[in-house]
Amino acid sequence: MSDRTASLKDVAGAAGVSVATVSRLLNGSLSLPEETRKRIEDAIRDLNYRPNPHARRLSRGRSDTIGLVVPDIANPFFATFVAAVEAEADSRNLAVSLFATLNRTGREVAYLELIERKHVDGLIFVTNHADDGQLATHINQVGKVVIADEDVPGADVPKLFCDNEQGGYLAGRHLAAHGHREVLFVGSEQEMISGRRRFDGLRRALREHWGEDIVPASYRGNYTVEFGREAARRFIANGMPGTAIFATSDEITIGMIEVFRAEGISVPGNVSIVGFDDVAPFHLFAPSVTAVRQPVRDIGRRSLALLLETNWQDLASPAPQELMPVEIVVRESVAPPAKR
Repeated sequence: MSDRTASLKDVAGAAGVSVATVSRLLNGSLSLPEETRKRIEDAIRDLNYRPNPHARRLSRGRSDTIGLVVPDIANPFFATFVAAVEAEADSRNLAVSLFATLNRTGREVAYLELIERKHVDGLIFVTNHADDGQLATHINQVGKVVIADEDVPGADVPKLFCDNEQGGYLAGRHLAAHGHREVLFVGSEQEMISGRRRFDGLRRALREHWGEDIVPASYRGNYTVEFGREAARRFIANGMPGTAIFATSDEITIGMIEVFRAEGISVPGNVSIVGFDDVAPFHLFAPSVTAVRQPVRDIGRRSLALLLETNWQDLASPAPQELMPVEIVVRESVAPPAKR
């Protein structure tokens, strides 16, 4: 007996049907009389035929692969997000193709085009910068994209964010309860949904406590350690205009604390800090850092579920937007304002 692996053509010959008939039966696109179906199944068993999974996916017009586009895999926030998507995909017998854009629009657009070329069945898309309209246009053209974490305004696809406004509110309420009225917001530009909503939540909480005339000062930039360092230096150079800081990412928080420690500024002795994300090991810092915690793993898992559950042939307009709950984890970086 030959050791040659049986082919689809061998099965078709043994069953007395065409290759196309066998192929359509295997991919579920054809119903056959019981007698014909049994002949094919018997031939498959007798020949020990094993379908080529790649060929089957191509015949169905699917790759069984999900694309995951993130700005940076070295960032612990995005690394945690990626791990959650990978675990969820594995539980569903799907593969994940990971693409890091370095937060560059050109690379983001190139990866969006993978859907048009059928390299992936859909994309989970994360950006970390404001869009000039280019990304939204491409996303609306290709479809089958779920946007997570940061918005792309004008893209009419399902979106999944943490409750940024509630996160800012929790931070502001905690600071106000400790007596802080002069709070500095350090975060992204107003054009980004995270920066806008976190600031709005902070302002709402402070106004509830201190009155409607409160407008928090703000330093705007990127969610990076370097911007955190720059913000801390600016804060010091300006005479520390505030008793507390709402630093709206792990990276910003780390950069600011690094500079404060080097300059001998005590947290919370001289200034209180509340962070955001809580992916970094803030419980190990001295002092440990109070932070608003994003459910990063839940966002990753839900992003994939949303991509698979959406009826892309009958997508409601406007597309749905989901918010994931946040919580504040109270540690040791907030104290009543220091006397000046």
